[in-house]
Amino acid sequence: MANDEVLAAVGPRLRALRQERGTTLAALSESTGISVSTLSRLESGQRKATLELLLPLARAYHVPLDDLVGAPPTGDPRIYARPIKHSSGQTILPLSRQATGLQAFKHLIPPGPAEVPDPKTHEGYEWLYVISGRLRVVLGEHDLVLPAGEAAEFDTRVPHWFGRASGEAVEFLTIFGPQGERMHVRARSTRK
Repeated sequence: MANDEVLAAVGPRLRALRQERGTTLAALSESTGISVSTLSRLESGQRKATLELLLPLARAYHVPLDDLVGAPPTGDPRIYARPIKHSSGQTILPLSRQATGLQAFKHLIPPGPAEVPDPKTHEGYEWLYVISGRLRVVLGEHDLVLPAGEAAEFDTRVPHWFGRASGEAVEFLTIFGPQGERMHVRARSTRK
């Protein structure tokens, strides 16, 4: 498809997205800082799409820029995440696709012999939840065993390592904030 054809398709795509979201031009103008008349002309094809107009719209709709211009999938593995296999046998499945912000992963450690901890540090903040098995967590001077149903959170600048606590398989989830983002808990249990 030629560039002119791609740009001509942007207007109808923007109108359909706005209508699908139930948003008015006025509300979209308020959230993006783009005038109502410019938005209207952009949707009708009377105004050429530019990066300066598309970036705030992509942010307002919470969609990648590629979705607004109808770019074909690239096949890039960083976009379409595949399982990550470690030499230790652990498989890590990315559960989120955004390039920034909080990232979610599912970890599978197969049955096997106990491993020697090799704690590492890096920027960020991490939460983990054990789904099944028993997870050994070495965190600074602490050496913990978390059974299924338990969770932990920590600053990843503290030396840390996780692995199986015994010979059995372990399955757990992690949420990682590369810039130290903290998860916001809105509800807390009143049980003591």
